Amino acid sequence: MLDEEACYRAVQGRDARFDGVFYIGVTSTGIYCRPSCPAMTPKRQNVHFYRTAAQAQTAGFRACRRCRPDATPGSAEWNVRADVVGRAMRLIADGVVDRDGVAGLAGRLGYSERQVHRTLVEEVGAGPLRLARSQRAHTARVLLETTELPVTEIGFAAGFSSIRQFNDTIREVYALTPSELRGRARRAGRHKTPGTIELRLAYRQPADLRGVLDFLAPRAVPGIEEVDGDTYRRSLTLPHGTGVAELTPRDGYVQATLRLADPRDLTAAVARCRRVLDLDADPQAVDDLLGADPALGPLVAAHPGRRVPGTVDGDELAVRGVLGQQISVLAARTVAGRLVAEHGKPLDAPVGTVTHAFPTASVLASVDPSSFPMPRSRQRTLHELTSRLADCSLRLDPGVDRDEAERQLLDVPGIGPWTARYVRMRALADPDVFLPTDLGVKHAMAGLGLPSDPRAVADLAENWRPWRSYALLHVWSTL
Repeated sequence: MLDEEACYRAVQGRDARFDGVFYIGVTSTGIYCRPSCPAMTPKRQNVHFYRTAAQAQTAGFRACRRCRPDATPGSAEWNVRADVVGRAMRLIADGVVDRDGVAGLAGRLGYSERQVHRTLVEEVGAGPLRLARSQRAHTARVLLETTELPVTEIGFAAGFSSIRQFNDTIREVYALTPSELRGRARRAGRHKTPGTIELRLAYRQPADLRGVLDFLAPRAVPGIEEVDGDTYRRSLTLPHGTGVAELTPRDGYVQATLRLADPRDLTAAVARCRRVLDLDADPQAVDDLLGADPALGPLVAAHPGRRVPGTVDGDELAVRGVLGQQISVLAARTVAGRLVAEHGKPLDAPVGTVTHAFPTASVLASVDPSSFPMPRSRQRTLHELTSRLADCSLRLDPGVDRDEAERQLLDVPGIGPWTARYVRMRALADPDVFLPTDLGVKHAMAGLGLPSDPRAVADLAENWRPWRSYALLHVWSTL
């Protein structure tokens, strides 16, 4: 957390880089805002600073209707931190508390409920229930404004356990009833397309999202994803059903169109869409460090705001990582497409060329490995990997301990350091991964006039901590 005077200077400058990093509560109005709120700058003595929207709500402030502080990018801190707080915040964002309660969250983290609550209150000013409740309010607002679902159905879809709790929370956060929120959206003429949820996903500038699409396009597996012009479209396997997401980068936001079999999956779908495009990154911090490096400086200047492409499903990425071992990107894409066609779940309503959901680990684990179109050694590796994912002895969700997950991946026969660290970077959103033995890195480093020996590359990459994943994308981009 920045000191309060630095925070207030950010508020005076309406600095959007700090949106989602902290929130301001204005005692003279009783509202809380993002730092870039276009309203008049409040007097210093009337301002309090909070780590999360939930903390501001707990202090008695309601959300500003002008700057919509609940729609800010998430704090990049939670992606960087590998401790229990960072892991908990990633899981809460994915909707784990709504689905499994605080007990489920604590179980995944390996701590008691009391420890998790105490640690979160100390670090971010709110416990897991309060954080989840704040997130439910935002989910409910999106559903109220973008769908025609009945109000009572929206309450339960957003994760509330009762209509009374739903009504009380919406009034507390927005100073409006659910029906009044919906009425304001209708008066504003917000467009609704039947069967879809349309929303804007905020991010911090600068953002090289074209670079993310260029990375994803040649790797797009037929049947589950495609890049169509400026739109990335793919299927989602979510806790309550399947869905399709369409993501189109715009100036300052990503236009997201979601088609969900069950609206209860909205929170998880949004979190996964944000991860695949790395929308919660702090580009200023990354570019400041990497841009000062003599080797990377010109690359950062040419493509500021480089993002690390993530994934919507850690299990899927691990499977695709094994499929891609020792073959080209095109060949791996072809093999993955065959698995999708043979074992993927057909969607009830295909969109474009997206017709299936990627086969789950349990489905692939039940398949005779000799039928997989690959060498026998890789067949055994894929079967062992999917078996461990299916019985949860290996987990690749946002809340896992990254070091432990990497150790467990390396324990799978046939998975080496390259695959394990690639999965760690993209599936677990670790911002500090480098692949010094990668053949592409070797060629790129030589092209940059830098040492290409893996040991020398690894030593050089130490200068790029804690943003080595972003450095890797810059290096790969030169190929």
